[in-house]
Amino acid sequence: MMSEEAGQMLVVYDDPSDQRSVSLDDTSSTEESPDKTRLSLETTNDAIPYIGQRFATHDAAYEFYSEFARRCGFSIRRHRTEGKDGVGKGLTRRYFVCHRAGNTPVKASNESKPQRNRKSSRCGCQAYMRISKATEIGMPEWRVTGFANHHNHELLEPNQVRFLPAYRTISDADKSRILMFAKTGISVQQMMRLMELEKCVEPGYLPFTEKDVRNLIQSFRKLDPEEESIDLLRMCRNIKEKDPNFKFEYTLDSNNRLENIAWSYASSIQSYDIFGDAVVFDTTHRLTAFDMPLGIWVGVNNYGMPCFFGCVLLREENLRLLSWALKAFLGFMNGKAPQTILTDQNMCLKEAIAMEMPTTKHALCIWMTVAKFPSWFNAVLGERYTEWKAEFHRLYNLESIEDFELGWRDMVNSFGLHNNRHLANLYTLRTLWALPYLRSHFFAGMTAAGYSKSINAFIQRFLSAQTRLAHFVEQVAVAVDFKDQAAEQQTMQQNLQNICLKTGAPMESHAATVLTPYAFSKLQEQLVLANHYASFQMEDGFLVRHHTKLEGGRKVYWVPREGIISCSCHQFEFSGILCRHALRVLSTGNCFQIPERYLPTRWSRISTTPAKLLHGSPNDHGERVGGDLALFPISCTEIIEQFQQCHLDHPIGKFFGKCTDLKIKLDRCFREEKAVKRKANFEQSKKLKERLQTLRKEAAERSPEEKNFM
Repeated sequence: MMSEEAGQMLVVYDDPSDQRSVSLDDTSSTEESPDKTRLSLETTNDAIPYIGQRFATHDAAYEFYSEFARRCGFSIRRHRTEGKDGVGKGLTRRYFVCHRAGNTPVKASNESKPQRNRKSSRCGCQAYMRISKATEIGMPEWRVTGFANHHNHELLEPNQVRFLPAYRTISDADKSRILMFAKTGISVQQMMRLMELEKCVEPGYLPFTEKDVRNLIQSFRKLDPEEESIDLLRMCRNIKEKDPNFKFEYTLDSNNRLENIAWSYASSIQSYDIFGDAVVFDTTHRLTAFDMPLGIWVGVNNYGMPCFFGCVLLREENLRLLSWALKAFLGFMNGKAPQTILTDQNMCLKEAIAMEMPTTKHALCIWMTVAKFPSWFNAVLGERYTEWKAEFHRLYNLESIEDFELGWRDMVNSFGLHNNRHLANLYTLRTLWALPYLRSHFFAGMTAAGYSKSINAFIQRFLSAQTRLAHFVEQVAVAVDFKDQAAEQQTMQQNLQNICLKTGAPMESHAATVLTPYAFSKLQEQLVLANHYASFQMEDGFLVRHHTKLEGGRKVYWVPREGIISCSCHQFEFSGILCRHALRVLSTGNCFQIPERYLPTRWSRISTTPAKLLHGSPNDHGERVGGDLALFPISCTEIIEQFQQCHLDHPIGKFFGKCTDLKIKLDRCFREEKAVKRKANFEQSKKLKERLQTLRKEAAERSPEEKNFM
């Protein structure tokens, strides 16, 4: 429905003294972008164009007609120009027409060039305004000599007309702000909301849309690839000059153009020295603006948070280039290969890892595989998809290879998936993803599906900040620095929190002083569950099972003199945390302190966050270990030995309070030990806070040039 005002404006005027043929179907006429010539509206009290109306310039006439069209519910475009001696030679006449005037031009098909299937809004509308140039008393002016406001289509309502392209404009100030937002990595939706709040407009009422913002950001990226590559290498060299510990490698193709580039920061290399035992190499992302695959190496630190190790951009994903990427990564890390590496299902990458990291256990990220399940099995299984997915996860978490093989066969028969190629491929690769085949290898908990959220959130922070290729290295550095500072803050908060002991066992008290809160919470879960298990001594070890079960269980082998214990569930080998079965045997055997080898350094408090590692070399780690252990009172070890001996000397009397005094002394010693550690953590956190304040102050005092570089 057209507005009442628009209905009143459906009029036709024509100056008989200026008769020329007007064909609005002439699709060969030039069309100019309105926003390039929009000027201020000429002051006039006339709301409707009329024959003889005068304007100082043709731009003023266009502006007036455009504003009139907006009120009516349509937009206009420049249609055709005429001159005395032809187009462009002494301009004397211009036509402004409705945006739906004319017919859709037929484009010549070109098989080599893909055609955009974009529908046209042109419908042959005859509404127009014609202006002609006149010169009186030496002053040129433009007069309206023709006007028709008949439309063969519905006019838009006021709340709809603002979406027409002619009325969607982004000012230069807004363009600069959008570019700044793009560099920070925030989404387009967030940009729109911020600008709505800044301009105090209702949601959706900015003079541009999300599509306009996306097109603007895309236009920033349409640069010469060769110039982008040169700028990227120049940027890496500049960073290298400022930080000699920054490392990067690149290759050029036969045309001397950038083919691949990989890099790693000083803090990342220091982090890898401690936490590089298990690594995720994520190659599932692409820089869409530059059509380049992106590979990212990440791990997990002792506080359970992702840590960045390195990044690579490749021309394409093939065996040769992936092998080069792995070689470059090992070169950054002084030749130290990880114990385990998790990747997506990529056969070229599988071969490359076997060639370049032969001693590394390669596995597939289950959360990358599960993400493909809906497209693989939803249509095939229909309503049974949820049931099948639950059964798959049950099989995935089994401990026994035999149980997995039998369960898999039953699942295939039950759901009728004998001929499904995706399931057959999964079974062929089962040794790379199924936990029964991986439990004897250390993965630091990164096989859990929940871990993918934190990794993806970290990656998206700089992946969404794509503006220019040369700035990408900086954007990754900003994201890594932000993650490091967030890790420091969380570390401080975890260390300041009082740890709640749930069992009161000496093993729990001791572990709380050694492990980080993240790792201790994992061990504490197992300590609580250990109380529900019974242990039976066998000839070759112990059999441990839940107190409600009469069959089954786990085999635990314990050599007290050497401090060695192992369980058939392989949880310690898999996660670095002792299982409930081993803890039950230790408790039954009057062990009041977890053996040192089962409190790994990578989960202990002595390891610091990547940002702090910048101030010390890898050789400093031994000094940190010694410094932290010196905080623990030596007398606790003596009391533990006395307590153990008391239990051995009084196998019956220990139940009647014979060793109670030693137990009280041991508890007091652990409390003192905890107080000393809390004080040390407080001092450490205080220093961290002071350092963060110093960094913020330095950032605020940077020169404008440095800020632009950052």
